[in-house]
Amino acid sequence: MNMFIRRALVGATLTTFALLSGLAHAEDTVPAIATQSHYGAIFQIDSGSPGAIKKTINNIENLLHDPRLKGKVQVELIANAQGFAAYVKNNGFEKKLQVLQQQGVLLAQCANTLRELHVDRKDLYPFITVVPSGMGEITIREAQGWAYIHPSAPKPGL
Repeated sequence: MNMFIRRALVGATLTTFALLSGLAHAEDTVPAIATQSHYGAIFQIDSGSPGAIKKTINNIENLLHDPRLKGKVQVELIANAQGFAAYVKNNGFEKKLQVLQQQGVLLAQCANTLRELHVDRKDLYPFITVVPSGMGEITIREAQGWAYIHPSAPKPGL
């Protein structure tokens, strides 16, 4: 085969590959479309740091305000381990939690944590629901098809 023809074929092949790769990449940048009629998401908080609590609440608010999911999403926040601090009275998060609850978010606390860490139920906001087990709650929700979201604590300076 002529060297000129060989170079032309290789060039055309590489150009075609680059174009197809670009098209595939362009398809990957299309946002997800909410095609289902209902979505569920359970957020777990097991850190008591104010930064972790704030980040988790912000994540829930962002989910609730996503226009693609308007009227289609049900959310639960389950606290276990040191995450119980999210629900302790006078922690500075009462108003935000009440707004979330008014928007339909179930605010749940693991009873095992309360017992194991010797936390009195009276120390928590009265509008918090106590469930037998945080892990049981997550397991049930996941079996129901809910997304499991466990935000990490923010890194210092962020």
